Parts: sequence; structure tokens; C-alpha cells
Amino acid sequence: MDTGGFDAFMGADMRVGRVVAVDNFPEARKPAWKLTIDFGDKIGTRRSSVQIVDHYGKEDLMERLVVGLVNVAPRQIGPFMSECLTLGFPDAGGKVVLIQPERDVPIGGRMF
Repeated sequence: MDTGGFDAFMGADMRVGRVVAVDNFPEARKPAWKLTIDFGDKIGTRRSSVQIVDHYGKEDLMERLVVGLVNVAPRQIGPFMSECLTLGFPDAGGKVVLIQPERDVPIGGRMF
């Protein structure tokens, strides 16, 4: 395993945000949602395409706290520009389970 050290970890800007909009993404190759996530005053809102429809419906996602990598280059996914990477882990079947704080924390907070 490649170890980048502590400095590499600190270079990844992971922030907590609150989902403020969930939109269908019918053009996606694999079922996905388009999320709008509020990361607070410093970062603002970012949009993210996420393949999590197996575990999460729209109502499950609205107002949910999520963790996003915000210092990545935008990525064009079909007609949609994804501006951050919403983070999760695969379950035993390979379906993504979102990372989220166990308690309510201020949006925009940086993971460290």
C-alpha cells in the first residue's frame, strides 16, 4: 500500500455539508441522484452526482449531513457537472453507504 503521509491526508479538504436539494438524474449510465450540498459560507453550495439510489431515496437525503471532498476538479458526468465528491463506503454488496457525522455539527467544518 502506498503511504502518502500526514501531509497528503491534510491536502484532502473534506467538509461536512447539508443536502439542500435532490434531483433525478435520468441521463446517468447507472442510477444516481444529483445532490446540491450546502458547505457553509466559506465554501458555498456544490453539486454532486452520487450512485446511492439503492440505499437512499430523495426523502432520506434531504437535510442529511454528508461528507464531501471539496478540493477536487469538477467532473463532467453526462450533461451534469459534479463539483465535489460525496464520500461513502461500499457495503457487502458493493452499494455505497454515505459517511456522516454521528451528531449534528456546523456545516462547513473540516474533517481532520
